[in-house]
This record gives sequence, C-alpha cells and structure tokens, in this order.
Amino acid sequence: MIIPADPGLAYAEEKTWSTCLTPSEMQDFGLETLIKSGRDILSMENSKRRKERGWLILLAALWGIALLSSQWGMVMHMMGGKGADLWHLFNRRKAEILVLLAIMLFLWSHAAGAAEQHSSLQDFTAHLDKRIPALMKYYDIPGVSIALVQNGQAAWSKAYGYADLENERRMTTDTYCRVESLSKPVTAWGVMKLVEQGKIELDNPAVQYLQNWELPESNFSEEKVTVRQLLSHNAGVPLGNFLERYSPGEEMPSLEESLSKEAVLIREPGLSFSYSNTGYNLLELLIEEVTGRDFASYMEEEIFLPLGMNRSTFTWSEDLEPAVPTGYDLKGRPVPLYVYPEKASGGLLSTAEDIATFVAAGMTNFPHEGQEVLTRQNINRLYTPMVDKIGVYELVFDAYGLGYYLENLPNGEWAVSHGGQGGGVMTHFHSFPETGDGIVILTNSQRSWPFIAYILRDWANWNGFSSVGMEQIIRVKKALWALNGLILSIVLWQLWRLGRGMSSGRRRFAPLSGEFLLLRLAQSCLFVIVVTGLWWAKNQDYLFVTAVFPIVSRWLGLSIFFLAVVLIFSALFPVWEKSK
Repeated sequence: MIIPADPGLAYAEEKTWSTCLTPSEMQDFGLETLIKSGRDILSMENSKRRKERGWLILLAALWGIALLSSQWGMVMHMMGGKGADLWHLFNRRKAEILVLLAIMLFLWSHAAGAAEQHSSLQDFTAHLDKRIPALMKYYDIPGVSIALVQNGQAAWSKAYGYADLENERRMTTDTYCRVESLSKPVTAWGVMKLVEQGKIELDNPAVQYLQNWELPESNFSEEKVTVRQLLSHNAGVPLGNFLERYSPGEEMPSLEESLSKEAVLIREPGLSFSYSNTGYNLLELLIEEVTGRDFASYMEEEIFLPLGMNRSTFTWSEDLEPAVPTGYDLKGRPVPLYVYPEKASGGLLSTAEDIATFVAAGMTNFPHEGQEVLTRQNINRLYTPMVDKIGVYELVFDAYGLGYYLENLPNGEWAVSHGGQGGGVMTHFHSFPETGDGIVILTNSQRSWPFIAYILRDWANWNGFSSVGMEQIIRVKKALWALNGLILSIVLWQLWRLGRGMSSGRRRFAPLSGEFLLLRLAQSCLFVIVVTGLWWAKNQDYLFVTAVFPIVSRWLGLSIFFLAVVLIFSALFPVWEKSK
C-alpha cells in the first residue's frame, strides 16, 4: 500500500498536543515520554497535509511555556518574595526545554511518507499523483513535468500545474521547457560523436581545432586547455556571466564576441575543478569550426533525430507550440522570456519525455536498436570519473565525468545525473545506467530544489536504491529547522529574563549607562551587523541558501532578527548596579 505523503510534516487527525497530555502528566514529563508520544502521533496512518512551518515553531514555543506552566503551583509556593527561586526553577528546566524542542522538530520533520519499495509502476505513479501536488503547493511551484525510465526505456510521463499562471495555461508533457544545464551532457554527446568519427581527440589542445578564433590572453597557457578538460570543468575557464540574458529578438553579441569577453583563463588548466558555462560554450564553437555547421543544426541531425528526440532544439523560436513556460523566481515573480548568446551550456529546449529518451539512450546494458548514436564504449567514457575534488558539489556527488556528475552509493550502485538552473527554472535528471532506471524532473520555479530532492528520495526508495546524494538537501533542511527552533527558544528564554529583570527593577532603560559597557557595545554592534546583513539578503534577487532552502531560510532569517532585537534590548536595558 502506498501511503500518501506530504512534504515532510504531518499532524494526526483529531489529535493535538493539547489532548495528548494533561496538566498533571506534564508535571514530570521527560525526554522518554516525549519521544514515545511524538512517534505515536507521527506514525498514525490518518495524517493530513502539512501545516505551515510557522505553526510548528509556535507549537515549540507553546511547549516550553506549557512545561513551565505545569510547575506553576510549585512556582507560586516558592515565590513568596523570593524571585531567585523562580530563576533557579527555570534554570533547572531550560536545558531540558531546549532538548525537547530540538527533538520535536526532528521527529516532526521525519514525518514524510514514502512509496513502497518495488511496488508496481502504477502504484508509484499513483503515489506521485498525490505527492507532487502537495509538494508543489507547499513550495509554491506553478508547473512540473516529470518522466520515468524503466528497463532502459521511457516508461511514463505526466505534467502538473501551470506553464503560465497569469494566463492559466496548463503545463503539458509536450510543452517545450528550458532545461538549462541539462544541455551540458547533451553537448558532451555531440563532442563525443566527433571523437568517435575521428575528427577530434579528447586530449588534444582545444586551440588546435579553433582556426578562426583565439582564446584571449591570460596569465596561463591557453595551449594546455584540452577538449577533455573543457568537458570535465577543469580547464581553468571561468563560470561566465549566467545573468546575461536577452529578450527574444533583441540584438545580442555573437558567440565569438561573448567568448572573447568571458573565456579568459583564471587558473592553470588541469589543476582543479571549476564549474564553467564558458567552457561548454567553447565546445560549441569547436563543434562549429570542426564541422562547418551551425551548432543547433549539428545537434539536431547527429543527436536528436537519431535518438528520436523530436521535441528538442537549441534554436529559440516564438513559434514553438506549446509555448515555453513562464519561469518564476524565488519570490514567485514571473521572469520575462529570455535567450542566451550561447547554446551549448544552457540553451536547450526540450520535454521531460525527450530528456527521458536521452537518459535511456545512455543505458548501455539495454538495446536501443535503430537509435545508436555512440558506441557502448564511448558512452561509458562519458561516465568515467575525471575529477573527484569537485568543491561544494562533493556534498551530493562523488566526481565529475565528461558532462555528468557521478555518484557511488553505499550498496555498490552508481548513478549519473545533472541539474539545471536558470531564471525561474530548475531541472534535474538521475539515472542508474546498469539497472535501466531513470527520472527526469522539469519545473518552472527557482524554489524547486527541495521539491526535486523529495521526489528523488521517493523514486530511489521505490527502486530499492540507497539514498541518493541530493537527499542531503532534506537532511540539511531538517537541521536548519532544528536550529531555527533552538534560536527561537533562546529568544524566548532571553525575553523572559529581560521581562523578569524589568518587572523587578533590576533592569532599567539606560542606554548611556557605564554598566557592562564593553559587552553592551558588542551587543549593539552585533545588532547593526545582523540587521544590515538581513536587509542586504532580503534585497538580493538570488542567494544560494534561499534557492536551496526557500522556506526554512526565511524563517531562519526571522529568528535571527528576533535574536538581534533581544541583543539590542539587552544593551538598552542593562542590569542596574544598585539593584545587585
């Protein structure tokens, strides 16, 4: 049986924390009881869709208050003019409160259902029909197109939501979507086709094939840049300006003009991994010079048509039907349609079904009669690790090959994948070439990273694979929610201390007081730094952390702001020396 799952949180039907515990039960409530009760609630089958995370934070705060309130009789007995006794009571309980809050957040964040392992394709797609809309609603993602590969063949595809919210245009499986950096492994096939034909060699200098254009001068040797290095992102070429976009029909620089500005080496070729759009755009020019053909035409004739990718193109056209979806940025705003001056690194327009066909073609254990573009040997060369020190990408992958991220799973399985991100677009495919399983996910929202991670987790679980690296996003997200709860509990604790000090006269408004001057100056400086940093972050169109964690990052920012407010109040209302 497939249990419908929501995006990581659940709450029990007709069951709330207030009915789980009576005030008398709360009195001696400890860690063991909380864990058991939490697990009981989270394991109930009749779970509904997740409430907003804000309710979780509120519950966490109320729990701390309830724990103290359960001791109210003892408090009243001890108070009798002895405020210190109240402080000692809270002091004894505060560590437990913080631990309890962290456990609540941890348990709650684990309450996501998953598809049953090795169930039928029909059962899994029924699971996706419930899972995907719930995730889309939670992360505010307008449209999704998804496809599955089984036994080396595209097996299923479906579209959800809207390609354009304003015009209420539905997303469909045949809608041409921006796939952004999924273009890179496709381009890698185009390069490897030339290798197979004997027209180029991977370890020859790229300049050997660029007769009508020269790499700009730099502090490094341009002659050392090889085709293999460009494919594996270790040629010393910069990332490039991925924000340089143009409206369709607007005049824009040629490929050569763009490369002359951006293809300036920033490090010694072959020294280290540095993800580079510019490097793949160099390969675009190389293909054009070697073949004497337009890059888009070459890719269509040599890759797309032989593979049966009939709805894929590197050529932008307003006549594409259905039209390309409107993208939506991190704040949910529509992104105007745009094109790049280059094509190879991120200019492909395709469908989830076509990308699934491409993924299936790379599964060499399964025959694809009449669709052979590369030999099995050359496909496997694309999957060979070239660079294993890949920086921040090591958090989710193990190496980079020729156009593919590579991942070794604990159970001995290995996977190839790639993702894409652009203005209002996020995409991903994951493939296990040896087993013939793959998945393609295309969305028109930049808030889609955790969405993709959850779908990948469900898919991997369904296939019986060990957890894929992209699940790290889910784990880090849970840790951030726990951190968020911890910060808020600290804020509540400090507010309680401030309120107690003010009501007793021990703290007074005295911003110019000399009491604890250095500490208060440090608190004031931290307040200014934190508020300035948060204001700067709020006004950025793109931040990595908000892209990967679009919801928790905002709550974390709010919690940090409250913490800064507590700091400034502590500085403005110092402990009054005479009252000590």
